[in-house]
Amino acid sequence: MGANNRKPYVEAHEQVRKSGGMNLWFSRFASNTAQVVGHPYMFLFAVVVLVVWAGSGPFFHFSDTWQLIINTGTTIITFLVVFLIQNTQNRDAKALHLKLDELIRSHHPASDDLIDIQKLSDEELDELEQRYEKIRIACEARRNAKRAEIAAKPESKQTPAASPRKKPAA
Repeated sequence: MGANNRKPYVEAHEQVRKSGGMNLWFSRFASNTAQVVGHPYMFLFAVVVLVVWAGSGPFFHFSDTWQLIINTGTTIITFLVVFLIQNTQNRDAKALHLKLDELIRSHHPASDDLIDIQKLSDEELDELEQRYEKIRIACEARRNAKRAEIAAKPESKQTPAASPRKKPAA
């Protein structure tokens, strides 16, 4: 990536770093937490916690408090992690859309109508889907017509009848 192409990215990055604040902190925290929570060792850790909890059941006589501990713990962790993962997914989706928008913008034959398509309503997306379905059908019809034309056209170069091959002299 050339220096001029990176300039908007670098400027945006510097502006966010200078402003600091809660958004930057939460964004980094959410990203790091999502990485940790999504790691296979974290799944193994959760299984171990459940096995230890289940194994401690006879010691606590499978009491209501024993059940309440796992229910409360899993509820709180799930509640918090959902927000962290959602933040990470929102940021990833936004970055992906920006990258796609840049590709559409930089590709001259592409239609600029598709930039910021994610901001359309469901009705507008349905309308756009119908429009592109019509384009696909028309393209397929042209392709099939071309194939039929080629198949119907007699070949100008007919292959001659197979002639016996001569064996090379030994």
